[in-house]
Amino acid sequence: MPPTGVAMRDARQQLFDAAERILLRDGPNALTSRAVTTEAGCAKGVLHRHFADFDAFLSELVLDRVGRVGAQSAALLDAAGTGTVTDHLVSALTELFSSVAVAIVGLITFRDDLRTRLRASGRTGIPILSEATTMIASYLAAERELGRIAGDADVETLALTLIGSGHLLFAGREGAAPEADAVGKVVRSVMGGILRT
Repeated sequence: MPPTGVAMRDARQQLFDAAERILLRDGPNALTSRAVTTEAGCAKGVLHRHFADFDAFLSELVLDRVGRVGAQSAALLDAAGTGTVTDHLVSALTELFSSVAVAIVGLITFRDDLRTRLRASGRTGIPILSEATTMIASYLAAERELGRIAGDADVETLALTLIGSGHLLFAGREGAAPEADAVGKVVRSVMGGILRT
């Protein structure tokens, strides 16, 4: 940890990473500007040099983490037509919810000002969960086009169900994520007779 006052390379990313560690370790109640700068090993003023206020920082943190879902979505779409649909969905849900996504949802729920700021930026729904739902729906639509799921499958409803079930499965856990078998059971139950492969 660099001493206070030492120049930081990519200060924004270091602050985001520090906030993520706090969220994962201690939850949204512990996330303060002082906690973030202490965790990052920098002076409190560093945060305020890069962001108008703490809610602006939190908003940018959420948007940065939403960007990660975009990268995951591209990889999932590239996997369409390969392997099994169930395995891809289990991997996608596990990657999504083993990350900071569950903690970000808690943070958005916990902070009214953050929700207001995110809505003002044109975001609808709960950031990360909304993008994750779009990711799963797009993947399922691609698999439907390839004939690997039923042609009449309602991919939007399936995606909502998978994301909601996945969030509930991963939320509130201390420590280890659920076993892959538990995630697979949820995926197989939701997808039921829709799978063609």
